[in-house]
Amino acid sequence: MPAEESERSHLPFEPTKKRQKPAKATNKPIVKPQESDKPAEKKPSFTKEEMAIPQVVNQRMIKRLAAFCGIPTALGITTLVSSYLLASFTEIQLPPIAVLLVNMGFFGLGVLGITYGVLSASWDEEKPGTLLGFDEFRINWGRMVEVWRETRQKNL
Repeated sequence: MPAEESERSHLPFEPTKKRQKPAKATNKPIVKPQESDKPAEKKPSFTKEEMAIPQVVNQRMIKRLAAFCGIPTALGITTLVSSYLLASFTEIQLPPIAVLLVNMGFFGLGVLGITYGVLSASWDEEKPGTLLGFDEFRINWGRMVEVWRETRQKNL
């Protein structure tokens, strides 16, 4: 296992030490501890600062979310308003199914834009990344899939 961990490229803001797994619960009878039996309080493995996404990376993600999610969502709302105004104030009647499909398409792009906005941002504090973020998306998607596989292997 340590050889696999050395091959994986860690995130720039990922903590270097591993977190201890909590002990599994057993079906023992509950015994209330007395004052002297209380164990010492455990300190958390990581601080909030170690676990938090850096501010620079966070701002980068928010900008991409605004573009890749906000624009399609705004276009979806505009489609609804425009079709209503056309039907109300002019003789133009758009087929409801066309309005529905265009609207669903824009809102669907907005939902996909959430994922793409986060994964296409450069997670390295020093690198700003590219405009559309294709390379960053590929790298970050690979990291995410790798962690899913590791977690799945541990749970089996």
